[in-house]
Amino acid sequence: MSYRVIVLLLSIVMTLSAEGAKLPTHKIRIIGNTTHEHSVLYEALNVQTKSFWQFWKEDTPRIYDRFLPTLEQSLQSFYESEGFYDAKFDIQETPTTLTVEIRENTPVCVNEINITSDYDISSYVTFAKKERFRAEKFIEIKNSIIEALLADGYCSYDLDTKAYVGLKSHIVDLTYHLKKGDICHFEKSYIKGLESIDEEVILSRIAATEGSRFDLDRIKESYANLYGLDVFESVMINYDRKLYNKIPVDVTLKETQTLYHLEAGLGYDTHVGARAHSTLVRKNLMGNAEKLTLKAMWSQKEYLASIDFFKPLLFWIWGYPIDFMSKVGYSNLEYPGFTEEKSYVQFALGYQRERWRLRSGIALEYLDIKLLDNLKEDQVLQQAVNDGNFLLFYPFIDLIYDARDDKMNPRKGYYLASYLEFGLPYSQDASTYLKMQLEGRYIHSIDKLILAAVAKMGVVDQIDREVPESKLFFAGGSYFNRAYGFREMGVILSPTSDSIEGASTMLNLLLEANYPVWGDLYGAVFMDNTMLNKESYDFTGDIITSAGVGVRYMTPIGPFKLDIGFNVNDPSQYGISFQIGQSF
Repeated sequence: MSYRVIVLLLSIVMTLSAEGAKLPTHKIRIIGNTTHEHSVLYEALNVQTKSFWQFWKEDTPRIYDRFLPTLEQSLQSFYESEGFYDAKFDIQETPTTLTVEIRENTPVCVNEINITSDYDISSYVTFAKKERFRAEKFIEIKNSIIEALLADGYCSYDLDTKAYVGLKSHIVDLTYHLKKGDICHFEKSYIKGLESIDEEVILSRIAATEGSRFDLDRIKESYANLYGLDVFESVMINYDRKLYNKIPVDVTLKETQTLYHLEAGLGYDTHVGARAHSTLVRKNLMGNAEKLTLKAMWSQKEYLASIDFFKPLLFWIWGYPIDFMSKVGYSNLEYPGFTEEKSYVQFALGYQRERWRLRSGIALEYLDIKLLDNLKEDQVLQQAVNDGNFLLFYPFIDLIYDARDDKMNPRKGYYLASYLEFGLPYSQDASTYLKMQLEGRYIHSIDKLILAAVAKMGVVDQIDREVPESKLFFAGGSYFNRAYGFREMGVILSPTSDSIEGASTMLNLLLEANYPVWGDLYGAVFMDNTMLNKESYDFTGDIITSAGVGVRYMTPIGPFKLDIGFNVNDPSQYGISFQIGQSF
């Protein structure tokens, strides 16, 4: 259950409790306001209004009697912050009703804007002459300038901002005086609080490395990296000390005493249907933040069990910290037309710093592909599925460059990813193949409108002997054509039909637009285009295009998405999907 849902339920309970206790209130009526909507004034004055879920209540604004003694003061403070220093208020009270008449009078407007700066801040000073002065905007501009300076590495700036208000003339003169100073750099990191973890492990997670230019994003990344080790109750990174534009990084840590984490639950996933899952994590297994994770999952379409081991900082190479990870597991996944039973073991080395993520290793898989007699009327079997037993041994490399401003709910930036896998010819019966995937994402915002495009391309080159069907490409689901269920779409035969065989060539283009419609609720429209061809390097086949609408509810852990997509050439083919996080 998400944080927002919990808050909503608590709000409902508190509201019902307040109604049951019948706290004294007055109906409130506000008149005379022309600059601000009633809803803005209600929020500023703590006026209670009907929420969207309170269908049983009368839609009458009410104010608790405990706020009445300070009501005029609250109005005065609000209007002064909005530039109305001469605003007057007439408050009439009866036993049941409060009438507030507002006379805004003449606001204070901007007269002159004087900027003296050796750093370009013109784009941040967004006040215009004759514009009504707002204290909140004045503070926001100052904060934006400071953020820009810090983002460019200037931590020794001298910034002086003033607003000279003429109450009688109703004008304000703004001055911005800035000397940016010299660019700052991080110095050495000093670590405190370690008990069972080597200092080198911590240094491998500090993005604010010695000699790098001062950047608050490096501090944020360091926090994320340290908490990501999952062995600390608290992390404090202090960068307040400054010695001739050199900034030491003081890191204070407290190791967790809770070494086991158990999680279990029931739910529903659009990929695999109803499911039950459990996870057991042993933190700091043998010290140095090593982690052992046991997972088990059962669903309508998949069984899964795995053991993961992670060791941060196996060694340094040319100054880059290299991690080690391994996985042993078993899964049984149902596709349309066949099942894949898989046992596997995987070893990999990884690097993650700033925007880069690299993972490379070797894997051994034993696959048992079995046909199912469960084809639907509209599904086609063009040729034999590559079934049987397969033993695959392959090296792989996974490289990502993530320049988005947020991983769960990006508003701008781009993302590039590539994956390469090569099946080795370890024997005469081995499947030798090359599997390649490329992905690019671009996100751009225009005010509140978020536009996104995601392009994917993949090829499986079957060099010698057949590869198991599950190694080929399938589409459908939240990331691959939302008119179809997860991996339901095989080789495309026409704009309205597909088969159950996997494709050796894949292209997919997702286009999406999100816009807020009410509070944290966003509406979305999207179009997904997919091409899946049987032959390798064949980019000339038919395309299945879907379009649809969706809603996104923003939560602290990311947007909750619900999408409905339709095949534009056959609306009877549709899909419903939901997930946490964006598709871009």
